[in-house]
Amino acid sequence: MSTIVRPALVLFAALTVICGVVYPFATAGIGQLAFNDEVNGSIVERGGKPVGSTLIGQSFTSPKYFWGRPSATAPMANNGAGSGGSNQGPTNPALVDAVKARIAALQAADPGNRKPIPVDLVTASSSGLDPEISLAGALYQAPRVARVRAVPLAQVENAIAKVQKTAYIGFFGEPRVNVLELNLALDAMAK
Repeated sequence: MSTIVRPALVLFAALTVICGVVYPFATAGIGQLAFNDEVNGSIVERGGKPVGSTLIGQSFTSPKYFWGRPSATAPMANNGAGSGGSNQGPTNPALVDAVKARIAALQAADPGNRKPIPVDLVTASSSGLDPEISLAGALYQAPRVARVRAVPLAQVENAIAKVQKTAYIGFFGEPRVNVLELNLALDAMAK
């Protein structure tokens, strides 16, 4: 019996050390070296105070700010603990009603804007926490933000161009804009 128990205990102890100590410290160390900002939450500070993260969407409701993607998290929007999709298919009446309400809110905030509304402004991402909108989503909102802030549209479009991110590795995905970074850039221009 000891011929089976002793090797099993040694293997158990070795795997505990490897999987429970060495591997977590190695991955945390590599993460700190290679992806320091992301590993630490990509916290954005202004005046020494945290104002958000570039990895998690925030809810902006004032018309002077760009609005991000709708959040499907519960019990509140952009709740990191409640991350997950709504699992509503395109024929689900609840999703159809939610999209209609979002379209109405965008049209009420900018009644003169007759451009087609980009889909990412009325549908939640699969995580419900997307911090970015498409370039089309930002350009759709630019006239409203310029009007409310009483600045030239070209100035707002220039701010979009400055924070715009291109496709990943040059070809994955579409150009996009981090909403928090854009709104902070606009606030900085106003000062």
